[in-house]
Formats: sequence, structure tokens, C-alpha cells
Amino acid sequence: MRKESVLWGLCMLSLVGMAWGQRATNVTATYHFYEPEKHNWDLMAVSAFCSTWDANKPLSWRSKYGWAAFCGPVGPTGQAACGRCLRITNSRTNAQQTVRIVDQCSNGGLDLDVGVFQRFDTDGNGNAQGHLIVDYDFVDCQDPAINDSSVVCVFDH
Repeated sequence: MRKESVLWGLCMLSLVGMAWGQRATNVTATYHFYEPEKHNWDLMAVSAFCSTWDANKPLSWRSKYGWAAFCGPVGPTGQAACGRCLRITNSRTNAQQTVRIVDQCSNGGLDLDVGVFQRFDTDGNGNAQGHLIVDYDFVDCQDPAINDSSVVCVFDH
């Protein structure tokens, strides 16, 4: 029993480590016209990279957070980034917001939905410059389990 408890604990730590502990500072964030509200939160309608894996997730999942494309210097890439959440911090104003990764980009940072960008640009400087400088941390999305199996731990007696 003790061995199983230790293995279970290690498994849980690996799950936590996949989502947390990854952060970057002074990252450029631009904006993209996903406008999910106008597209019924349909990832396929906006040709998001992650639609292959996440388009059939419940509306409550797709609409819980604003959308972002991720190509930051620290963190998973491609499919491994899909559905993950970032807490972004505006370097100038310290405004914070959580976003969900639904796409990939090529600017070396983040591409936020235009609505997210505008709400997050609390002093208007990002709009004036065409980009924001942000810090990000990967965080737990606080989603209920929805048939997601990124890590599987199997114990054989």
C-alpha cells in the first residue's frame, strides 16, 4: 500500500509540473481578430491550430477564458500547448488576466484575441505601440475533467 501511495504522489506531481512552474518575462504580445463571441466560440471557424484537438470541448470550456496563440520562449509547443492556460501580466500596469491557448503563432510571444488585448491594455500604450510587453506563467485552468488524458499512471499489483 505504501509503495502505491508513493507512486500515486509522484504521478500527481508530474501532472502538476506539466502545467505550472513555466514562466517568461518581457514577452511581446500582439493581437489577432479571433473574435470568438462572433463565431460562437468555434475554434474551427477561426482556423485555430488547436481545433483538431479542442473543437469538440464543451462551450463552457471554450468560452471560460479569452483566447491566445502561443509561441513564447518558455513552455510547450504545438499540440502540447493546446488548451493550457496562462496568467499574463501587463509589464507597465501590472494588470493580470488568464487566457487559454487555442492557436500557435510565429512572433516569439503571444497573439491575444483583440478583445483580450483591448481589456488588458489598461493604459492604452499597447494600442499606441501595436503590442504589449507581458510576463506569463502557466497556470491550472481549473477545468473539470473532460476526457483529457495527457498523463496516465497505471499501477500493477
